[in-house]
Amino acid sequence: MRYEIKGEPMPVVICEMESGESVISEAGAMSWMSPNMHMETSGGGMGKMFGRMFTGESLFQNRYTANGRGTIAFASSFPGSIRAIQITPDHPVVVQKGGFLAAETGVELSVFFQRKVGAGFFGGEGFIMQKLSGHGLAFVEIDGSAVEYDLQPGQQLVVSTGVVAMVDASCQIDVQTVKGVKNVLFGGEGLFNTVVTGPGHVVLQTMPLSSFAASIAGMLPKSN
Repeated sequence: MRYEIKGEPMPVVICEMESGESVISEAGAMSWMSPNMHMETSGGGMGKMFGRMFTGESLFQNRYTANGRGTIAFASSFPGSIRAIQITPDHPVVVQKGGFLAAETGVELSVFFQRKVGAGFFGGEGFIMQKLSGHGLAFVEIDGSAVEYDLQPGQQLVVSTGVVAMVDASCQIDVQTVKGVKNVLFGGEGLFNTVVTGPGHVVLQTMPLSSFAASIAGMLPKSN
């Protein structure tokens, strides 16, 4: 499979596929395709469907197979970028919920829970993420601009909820409460932060969809 990513800040990945090659995507992710692409919709079993429900993805996935040389395109749902990530058995990655766009069929998706469950259930969208494992190429959405760090063993970043777009699975991800009553009440940063501990590569995003939605909601007129 060959691919090209075009059109930032509303990007699309265009995949050129040989006969018999397949890609998987979330339901509704496909933007256009050649007529010789064959689509199959599957839930992949109740366990996988339940996991996708937690991560905010559709309960079903689509599998597209080329019958002869074919073209298929998947567009981002929000201004930002699309990253192509090579997934291998020794290099799984964890991505934000809703961040998975499409992948080769050797890539496996599963739900990833941050470690501190008690805090996590109140920690917003940063608590439940997706793990991409297996083998193959995956395409991931980044909201806004991407800022990247390579953390050394034990090195940490404290990140606002929703700003973590993608990390190597070698990183440890925890949710911590913001300390101090005044900080919680007047700091404007919410109750929780995400703490990422190395080693591993970290990709942060500057305009999480949740933050954008909250900004817009605050500007809308209040109904009586």
